Amino acid sequence: MARGNAGCPSGKGAGVSGDFAEGALSAHCELLETFGPNEVGLPHVRFLTGKLWEILMKGKSGIARAIYVAIAEKRIVVVHAFVKKSQKTPRAAIETALDRAKELSK
Repeated sequence: MARGNAGCPSGKGAGVSGDFAEGALSAHCELLETFGPNEVGLPHVRFLTGKLWEILMKGKSGIARAIYVAIAEKRIVVVHAFVKKSQKTPRAAIETALDRAKELSK
């Protein structure tokens, strides 16, 4: 999987499929790389909880999210990506992302 300067996955195999992997996630990651995680806000990213932030993506196949954590000044890591099926971000997706983020700090 290719990674940009911010540690954000790009291209195919980024954790979501179809039009999300090929366009939306890469475009959002470019914004994060250019302006930094603290400068990009809605409608592109939003704060979730703790150190977790959510990339908001819309594509032909629906709505997808990628949850990331900033681990250094210029490095972010996407810890979970999924296609949304409900209005609210599922608690299970947040828990998965929190568990993976904890693994990064070990």
